[in-house]
Amino acid sequence: MTTAFDPVDLGGLTLANRVAMAPMTRSRAGGDGVPTELAAVYYGQRAGAGLIVTEGIQPSPVGQGYPNTPGLHGAEQVAGWRRVTDAVHARGGRIFAQLMHSGRIGHPVLLPEGLVNVGASPIAAKGQVFTPQGPKDFVTPRELTGAEVRGTIADFAAAARNAVDAGFDGVELHGGNGYLIHQFLAPGSNRRSDEWGGSVEGRVRFAAETAKAVAAAIGGHRTGVRVTPGGTFNDIDEPEPEPAYTALVKELDQLGLAYLHIAETSAAGRGLTRKLRGLFSGALLLNPFTGGEPTGPDALLLVEDGTADVVTFGALFLANPDLPERLRGGGPFNTPDRGTFYGGDARGYTDYPAL
Repeated sequence: MTTAFDPVDLGGLTLANRVAMAPMTRSRAGGDGVPTELAAVYYGQRAGAGLIVTEGIQPSPVGQGYPNTPGLHGAEQVAGWRRVTDAVHARGGRIFAQLMHSGRIGHPVLLPEGLVNVGASPIAAKGQVFTPQGPKDFVTPRELTGAEVRGTIADFAAAARNAVDAGFDGVELHGGNGYLIHQFLAPGSNRRSDEWGGSVEGRVRFAAETAKAVAAAIGGHRTGVRVTPGGTFNDIDEPEPEPAYTALVKELDQLGLAYLHIAETSAAGRGLTRKLRGLFSGALLLNPFTGGEPTGPDALLLVEDGTADVVTFGALFLANPDLPERLRGGGPFNTPDRGTFYGGDARGYTDYPAL
């Protein structure tokens, strides 16, 4: 029987175990989007993961949605991430960069002067974002032109090449949680009538073409995609997710990708997860739906019963830098401090004790 502590092949990359660290925004980069020395400590501490997927990294300046998030579109950012990947690799770990364009999520005060938030359609999300000037309502984004959509795809590909230059083992495209790729997928945020909207085929095109461009830039074996079918985070509305995600996964399966990463939602459930797994010939990473609670040790059974090849843990990995070792021994587990999740210093970031 396969267990979560057995090795697994991920597009030719051997992972020591099947316990992965899920991407988690921490908002601790410098104002220039450069990861700090403390980030190298943070990720290096968690190198016992079979795979680390980083926090969301903006592929271009306009892709930033939150304060103090890192980028991969400048030379200093590449150098900063090189310190991180060196720290992880020195301890035998594997690490992918998650590329995340926030699209309509964010606010112009978080962007360089002259830039405004962009999206699939000029439809504002309900809600607010925290900024240095306090909470602000999401704004109505400027609709990307067809040429700008192509330019945004090129930005993702360029950031993927930067990720390889920075020493990452690969990249994950964030296609969920209400950010730009998800905004194109969901009918509630994509009201376009051109080739990038309208039908299921049109709404899927941006995600598929971005994955295709990134795979062409760095190799499909270095490329993963994360999706959250049926998710409602950041005011996303996709009441019937199955047609779009089955169509998307069929497209992705032709690219020889390293993996598909599903973050389950209550709306889509395990049934759609199983269907998508059946359509995808690569590895499946799964962040199971847990009803708002952190993914716990019982999720390891999803590897044993064949539901997933790798299970991803978020908050539990944040609080337990040596999580695979703790899971193997049945605990004990540190409790995540939610008050230090976003922003700040070493407290709640690099000071969680190992066994």
